[in-house]
Amino acid sequence: MIGKNLNNIVPAGRCLISKRFKHVLPDLPYDYNALEPVISAEIMQLHHQKHHATYVNNLNIAEEKTQEAIAKGDIRAAIQLSTNLKFNGGGHINHSIFWTNLCPFKDGCEPSGELLNQIKADFGSLENLQKQLSTAAIGVQGSGWAWLGYSKDLKQLKVAACPNQDPLEPTKALIPLFGIDVWEHAYYLQYKNVRPDYVNAIWKICNWKNVDERYQSAKQQ
Repeated sequence: MIGKNLNNIVPAGRCLISKRFKHVLPDLPYDYNALEPVISAEIMQLHHQKHHATYVNNLNIAEEKTQEAIAKGDIRAAIQLSTNLKFNGGGHINHSIFWTNLCPFKDGCEPSGELLNQIKADFGSLENLQKQLSTAAIGVQGSGWAWLGYSKDLKQLKVAACPNQDPLEPTKALIPLFGIDVWEHAYYLQYKNVRPDYVNAIWKICNWKNVDERYQSAKQQ
């Protein structure tokens, strides 16, 4: 279930699943202006308070309606609602990861230790990883995400792109480590239609400490 998955990735707003369970919008670990000049405070506030909040609200509605449909034995209605669950649940999962993947430029760092060794083993160098992931993000048709993920089966890092709000792990069998949101609401107010400028700039605020924590956790799963 989405709520259970979020127990592993969301540092705030966790609850036990019950009939009264409500997903909540997690707080950002920094101020809205903390990622400037890479991402403006205006974009961050709209992205968090409007877009992510809408996914959370619609996810709660979809879950409630699904529970009602199942209680009534209306499987057809429950199936029809699955699209809303996937879209809004994916939006909640993806953004909850995305916020923690970023950090103010002054707090940034480079990958090191086991994570850097894994990057070199799977991509040859950090620069090659960044190039591949940036290319995947820039190449997303329409809206979606590009991800650095970990394959438990192959014990390797992989780059993958997902359309719309499809969550990485349920759709690609990769544990998400670092994501780049390429929905226009993530960058258009600042970068207009020049997506490559946004994608290339986001590496300046990549929270490699968070990526490493996710990597270490993924290896234990």
